[in-house]
Amino acid sequence: MIAAFMAEFTDLNQVWFVVSPHNPLKEKSTLLADYHRLFMVNLAIADDRRFASSNIEFKLPQPSYTIDTLTYLSEKFPAKAFVLISGSDILPTLHKWKNHEELLRQYPIYLYPRPDTAACAFDHHPSIQRVDAPLITLSSSFIRKGIRAGRNMRYFLPEKVWEYVEEMHFYQV
Repeated sequence: MIAAFMAEFTDLNQVWFVVSPHNPLKEKSTLLADYHRLFMVNLAIADDRRFASSNIEFKLPQPSYTIDTLTYLSEKFPAKAFVLISGSDILPTLHKWKNHEELLRQYPIYLYPRPDTAACAFDHHPSIQRVDAPLITLSSSFIRKGIRAGRNMRYFLPEKVWEYVEEMHFYQV
């Protein structure tokens, strides 16, 4: 939903979903295998030309750092201008990101509003563009918890993704 909003209501021509093998601020053991996550992204966006998936981080050193990925993509696709789309909940930890100053210097960040995000030093940074989008409080954590609790989460995911999650028994206890 957020990617669709960004594609329709900002100046972006296309939204790329970069599947990360290992976010250094998350426990790798909590993630599904890379190829399963990439496959689900491809299932979700298969029929929409506004979107593309990328496994570029599978080929880069791990853990994955956003600045390295964006630098690599910019070198590989010099005709494209890349931005980072993220939720506003990244702001309180942005200072922990590798080369966050360089990231802010080189790439705009389009921030989707998240509820209860604490105020921080980056709130009014000139490289950060807050997007006035409808607030959606649905999260992947909510969906995973619902599945673990045995709830029917079918209508919270694209149909083909839900079918794959069910078939593979992902997130079940």
